[in-house]
Amino acid sequence: MSATLLYTSEVLGLATSLSQYPWNDALPLKGGARSKSCGSTVELALSVDADGRIDTVALKAQACAIGQAAAAIFAGAAKGRNAQQVHDAAQAIEDWLAGTGEMPAWPGLPAIAAARDYPARHGAIMLAWKAANELLPT
Repeated sequence: MSATLLYTSEVLGLATSLSQYPWNDALPLKGGARSKSCGSTVELALSVDADGRIDTVALKAQACAIGQAAAAIFAGAAKGRNAQQVHDAAQAIEDWLAGTGEMPAWPGLPAIAAARDYPARHGAIMLAWKAANELLPT
């Protein structure tokens, strides 16, 4: 696959959509994750409601367009999910990236499906889910 197919206009649009989730120091849960393979980072801030479901998401990403798009995909569907749902989704995405599972039903993942063929991008894809798992222990 060529990089042209990897960095589609949809991926680039998702990457720029991170501005919809501006950083908010007032959010009570803050953490981050770093990809060992490429050095990409995501900082995540969350609030949860009384039932433990994600209520607000804020992100800062220093990652390739695939990592930024994946963070936007996380943020776009995280609201209303609880810790177990985030954990299960992260595991399913890791399995899918490793070729041992089907693409999970998390909305937006088809936009970055081509990145599955680029193992060097897998760490960047997982950053938001890894950060969320640290903030929302099951």
